[in-house]
Amino acid sequence: MRISCLQENLNRGLSLVGRAAATRTTLPITNHVMLSSDQGRLKLVSTNLEMAVSCWVGAKIDEEGSVTIPAKLLTEFVATLPNDKIDMSLPASGTKTLELKCARFEARISGVDAKEFPPIPKVGDGITVKVEIGLLRQAISQVVFAAGTDESRQILTGVCAEFEGKTLTLAAADGFRLAVYKIPLASTVEGKSVAIIPGRSLAELNRLAGDQEEEVEIKLNATKSQILFRLKDVEIVSQLVQGNFPQYNQLIPQSFNTRALVDVGQFLRATKTASIFARDGSGIVRLIIANGESDITPGKLSVSARSEEIGEDTGEIDAVVQGEEAKIAFNGKYLMDLLGAIKEQQVAIEMNTPSSPGVFKPIGNEDYIHVIMPMFVQW
Repeated sequence: MRISCLQENLNRGLSLVGRAAATRTTLPITNHVMLSSDQGRLKLVSTNLEMAVSCWVGAKIDEEGSVTIPAKLLTEFVATLPNDKIDMSLPASGTKTLELKCARFEARISGVDAKEFPPIPKVGDGITVKVEIGLLRQAISQVVFAAGTDESRQILTGVCAEFEGKTLTLAAADGFRLAVYKIPLASTVEGKSVAIIPGRSLAELNRLAGDQEEEVEIKLNATKSQILFRLKDVEIVSQLVQGNFPQYNQLIPQSFNTRALVDVGQFLRATKTASIFARDGSGIVRLIIANGESDITPGKLSVSARSEEIGEDTGEIDAVVQGEEAKIAFNGKYLMDLLGAIKEQQVAIEMNTPSSPGVFKPIGNEDYIHVIMPMFVQW
């Protein structure tokens, strides 16, 4: 194998695929990145067995070949090289020591035969759709943080993706909160297909699509075992979580007794301040929604927290209140996660009783809804 490419391009490619390489594993080969020639370009592949990332880099291929190299070592080494041409070669047939030369730097790195690398699944028959990248990234960023992290409830570590008609619905829940986002598809899907995508895979897709401008192509295979995301020079193949996702629509209240419209930035600031005092109080942040004293004065939202050890805090922000005065308490982290992800300037809070879920709806975005279960407190 003899391949040459620019340090800048190789460094970028390794940074894209490197995070998919496993760090703690019983299969050491998954700590490696595979380098191979592919139709006139250099192909980089890494996998942790749940997800595989492939990236293509412009290169000059003088001799075809492939090898796997420890991902962390190669990434760190290439990142320190000058922005110049890198020559890579396997000098002798059967040798798996990769030689790299760049300007006045040389290195020899011991690798493993590419045949030992886990095969990357091919995603063939099934459905194929395209999605506008900006919409997909916004949907992921406002949904994926609500996915669970408890591996004992593996189904909740995934994000439920429903392809139906011209709509893709992403839903995530961890037992305490629920996020649902609907985005339009560029083409129509016949029937309805459901896939539960690992939250980690979607988070990685969101990172890799940062400078993408073209539409993302999504392929879901017929057996619902793998899903493929195709970007310009990057492909992500992820295993899917098997099982039945909860009927989340049943968790969304369809009516309310109280509704408060508030500024997102002010609400987030008040919640961050209260959360400082909530650390020693189980993270509990209390909300009190009150009507204005007259028809011309605004209502208000009081955001407070208290701890027996350190004291208490209360912040007030203006609110447009509809319905009865109300009280409810939430985990402050859940509030901050939500408010930090919302792009709109205002959000509506809807609720019925202190023991029923709170519903959050950004104003100007009817495609997103977020539900948080309340915490029970002594008022």
